[in-house]
Amino acid sequence: MNDGVESHPLQATVVAFINATNAFDIERALALFSTTAVIDDPSTGSTFNKHAGVRDYLERYFLGYHTVTRLLSLERLGDVRARVRVDFTGDFGHEIGLLLVAVDSAGRISRIDASLE
Repeated sequence: MNDGVESHPLQATVVAFINATNAFDIERALALFSTTAVIDDPSTGSTFNKHAGVRDYLERYFLGYHTVTRLLSLERLGDVRARVRVDFTGDFGHEIGLLLVAVDSAGRISRIDASLE
């Protein structure tokens, strides 16, 4: 990881998201997202919009598959965007994912573009 990233608010948000989903705490994870957030995950064939869509995504793909995520790396792309590489395990097996995460001015996740390696 980049030097100094550990204390950056963007990394804190990413780590909080991973911790919440690993605890299967949908409410805590959802609280990290803006109300207008978008998750675009082509592996699911869908884009998930606003809190209702984000909740659906988290319930289907994190709770539903018992997904556990491990942070592999985080590269800041300025103050409001990061490229996050993660290790996913769950009922589906094992995947390495790439998340492009953006946060809004309040530090809430505004967009995640997800892909699998």
